[in-house]
Amino acid sequence: MKKQSSGKITAARIAGRVRTAAARTGVALPGGSGRTVMSLRALSKEPPVPLSAAAEPNRFAQRLFTPLPARYDRLEELLSFGQNARWRRAMVDQIQPAASGTILDVASGTAGVALQIAARTNARVIGLDLTEPMLREGQRNVTAAGQRDRIGLVNGRAEQLPLADASVDALTFTYLLRYVADPQQTLRELARVIRPGGRAASLEFGVPPSGFFRFWWWLYTRLLLPVGGLAGGGRSWFAVGRFLGPNISRHYQRYPVAWTVDAWRQAGFEQVGFRVMSLGGGLVMWGTRAGD
Repeated sequence: MKKQSSGKITAARIAGRVRTAAARTGVALPGGSGRTVMSLRALSKEPPVPLSAAAEPNRFAQRLFTPLPARYDRLEELLSFGQNARWRRAMVDQIQPAASGTILDVASGTAGVALQIAARTNARVIGLDLTEPMLREGQRNVTAAGQRDRIGLVNGRAEQLPLADASVDALTFTYLLRYVADPQQTLRELARVIRPGGRAASLEFGVPPSGFFRFWWWLYTRLLLPVGGLAGGGRSWFAVGRFLGPNISRHYQRYPVAWTVDAWRQAGFEQVGFRVMSLGGGLVMWGTRAGD
């Protein structure tokens, strides 16, 4: 691993990482006067995004998720009562018409969404995530699924995507906006890389709007979720269980669903819609990149 001379991620360093990382998959992205073939970062050869280059929410997310990859997918389904897979399908439904071209999956983690996109479309997929151990597990999952020729994984930040303007045909992101310092600016950055007319869709935990179901959701997230995490994944997952419920509540107190819909529009999306899932426990949102 090369020693980094600075905590800053220069444009040249990002470009080098992306070129090194995507030749294997043949991901085609617009650049210069025509379309150029770029590579997604080879995780075993390049350094991860340095903590000093990230905002505090990024650093927290890296610390939170670094110990989790080995059991992430199994426990994610267990702690959501099996709803996470259903929510993912509903999100991918919104971008499935982008059956070819390039689709970017942000906060890709262990590549669960990227694999579903590859299974349901003919697109090449770029999976980007802040936490390198999650991506290493994702790379194992991609290899096991025989999708190395269609899915490439890159270590990076949603707030500073290493991609050209209008360079992807569709985009997904999951459980992202609670871990960034400025959700509005992050949405603008996501919109920047989508071609006009391209689709975007997101998945996030929600807070049930009904007082009755919100009471039971509160008990689950404050009591059962930490205990279930501890039983199924040890102290690391116990920490996630304790963190998740209060974090979701605080996020929606500051950024209600109506604010988020407007933030999508302000970022450059039109036809913005959303679907409340599982009595409010999940939220799928989508939109179309505005422009000619």
